[in-house]
Amino acid sequence: QVQLVESGGGLVQPGGSLRLSCASSVDIISIYQLGWYRQGPGNVRRPVATIRNTGGTDYAKSAEGRFTITKDNAKNTVNLQMNSLKPEDTAVYFCHAEVNYPSGIENYWGQGTPVTVSS
Repeated sequence: QVQLVESGGGLVQPGGSLRLSCASSVDIISIYQLGWYRQGPGNVRRPVATIRNTGGTDYAKSAEGRFTITKDNAKNTVNLQMNSLKPEDTAVYFCHAEVNYPSGIENYWGQGTPVTVSS
């Protein structure tokens, strides 16, 4: 069982920055992939950025060049630095963990942290 707790959301003006953080209850070295997803009003939840245990990363096109995902193995956290924020980035951001067990893959989600980009 993995518990994920997000923090760092809030209200920011267009062009501003926010840093989201997600704390894992287990050693993240054991987690195959960590990531950030977002769900805007009336939309489905979509991936924003993911990072694998090897350090490899993937970004949604909308996030490339503006967002950076990193992880801190010592602190068991995964972070999302968001720069040049736009109103369309407004959403609830969820932390996600994919864990490979001998019995199969399990997915875990945080409770979400809201991000509002508005002037």
